[in-house]
Amino acid sequence: MFPEYDIIVVGAGHAGCEAAAAAAKMGSKVLLATMNMNTIAQMSCNPAMGGVAKGQIVREVDALGGMSGIITDETMIQFRMLNKSKGPAMWSPRAQSDRMRFAEAWRLSLEQTENVDFWQEMVTAIEVEQGRAVGVRTSLGITICGKAVILTNGTFLNGIIHIGEKQLGGGRSAEKSAKGLTEQLVSLGFEAGRMKTGTPPRVDGRSLDYSRMEEQFGDENPSKFSYTETTPLAKQRSCFITYTNSDVHEILKTGFEKSPMFQGRIQGLGPRYCPSIEDKINRFADRDRHQIFVEPEGWSTVEVYVNGFSSSLPEDVQLKALRKIVGFENAKMFRPGYAIEYDFFPPTQLNLTLETKLVENLYFAGQINGTTGYEEAACQGLMAGINAHNKINEKAPFILKRSEAYIGVLIDDLVNKGTEEPYRMFTSRAEHRILLRQDNADIRLTRLGYELGLADESRLKAVDKKIAETAEIIAYLNNKPIEPGDINSMLESLGSAPIVEKQRAGQLIKRPNIEIQHIAEAVPAIKEYLSKFKADSVEQAEIAVKYESYIEKENTMAAKMSELENYIIKDKINYRNIPALSAEAKEKLLKVQPETIGQASRISGVSPADISVLMVYLGK
Repeated sequence: MFPEYDIIVVGAGHAGCEAAAAAAKMGSKVLLATMNMNTIAQMSCNPAMGGVAKGQIVREVDALGGMSGIITDETMIQFRMLNKSKGPAMWSPRAQSDRMRFAEAWRLSLEQTENVDFWQEMVTAIEVEQGRAVGVRTSLGITICGKAVILTNGTFLNGIIHIGEKQLGGGRSAEKSAKGLTEQLVSLGFEAGRMKTGTPPRVDGRSLDYSRMEEQFGDENPSKFSYTETTPLAKQRSCFITYTNSDVHEILKTGFEKSPMFQGRIQGLGPRYCPSIEDKINRFADRDRHQIFVEPEGWSTVEVYVNGFSSSLPEDVQLKALRKIVGFENAKMFRPGYAIEYDFFPPTQLNLTLETKLVENLYFAGQINGTTGYEEAACQGLMAGINAHNKINEKAPFILKRSEAYIGVLIDDLVNKGTEEPYRMFTSRAEHRILLRQDNADIRLTRLGYELGLADESRLKAVDKKIAETAEIIAYLNNKPIEPGDINSMLESLGSAPIVEKQRAGQLIKRPNIEIQHIAEAVPAIKEYLSKFKADSVEQAEIAVKYESYIEKENTMAAKMSELENYIIKDKINYRNIPALSAEAKEKLLKVQPETIGQASRISGVSPADISVLMVYLGK
């Protein structure tokens, strides 16, 4: 009935879609198995892509040749660049998406991708022979053969939905949970755990009074995610902001006795940085209000996402509390919020390629690894798809360093440190974040994507042109003299000290409150020169000039850290036989089996003293 596939991807969420698309584009024959083809790339929670650090990940996925950036650009209804008041390392793109169009665009894209087949059914087991994944078995008892298997099961593994005292089996609202896989993997020796996430109620936008809320507009000149020639937004939909109040909090408290979280019915660990509304008012009892983001679900639908009001309280309590929020007095609810508890597998059981250590050619990506967020899932799926293809074709593994990409930070964190709560990416997790900006993801990663066979030649030519233009602009700015009479009035208007003698443009740009556009407006010759170049090349040059010393410092630090990555640990070591290591280091090193000294140094519980001992041991 089925041919033998090169790669079988189980699950068609954000991780599964990127995995299938990447492997297929690289030449693998791919089967994408999903329990419901109508929910491919479903945005299970908020209808948005990007955000702080997450936007950087989407740009990186796009630069490598993934699809999330393109799909987002095609279906977004609002764009905002967050943190523009801070330095460029913190700038983070975020898009409000049309939920239905996003899923539709992903499905149509996959259907038009050569080498991708589909099968709608639950996968209940992995076929394993001699420690190697060789296919899957479905609920109908069908065996489908494949050279590698990628599991991207999201929240579906033994998923339980909680609404007050009600418990429903399910991986998402109105969708059944997946059975069998966890039990089989545990029998093979895998360690499993439980995690929890949640979602807010959805309401009828026609029942809201937006005039009583604060309108949140998109950027005046909206940018986009993809470095390809996707079309920028010509019009946008607004979001709105309102707040809870003491009345809301008192009503919510009446449901605490039926709360699955407070009564111990939920055992899984929830996301610290996106708590439920009941958790917020319990943990932050001193605060009399919490912000609520009112987000439209698309261009045409009236459905609204109540961001900041995730809840698993009884549905009647949710509605009563909602109606005490300003602007929600007459709110009609489409469906209540709920918590969902599901199985995950601690990611310390993976190699940096996302291949499992216990079963060869078996890969995990997305929430099965303990992460949260579409963006974190998408980049894992991309990396798993790349590495599964490379493995079965006897090519070198593809691993990004922490100094190369947020993707590298994420995977390195998961594999070496694990996670005891849903892992979410933040800029603070990246020690080299000034190098890993959203604006230079194409410069960092497009050539790598091209060499993999994902990014096409037009992308490579575009990034090479950007690099050349940037270098030309930097040289011009660092050599262009400006007379005091041309610039002082502008400097004084911005509260910056005037100059008393000629100064080069590059030196003026280094001032904290001076931007390249200020100088261009003051000096017509510079404005005319810059007009010859694309805006992103000019922006890239300005960042390079303004933050030159910081970037040089980070590059030096990254180079030093890379030296540790060059110390390869070739063979598996019984770390118990190294007496000078601490007991904790022996345990952690045995479990992770690091491939380099650099990786060993980042394992939680392994001290600098342990690394010194290990280097002496390997030297002997």
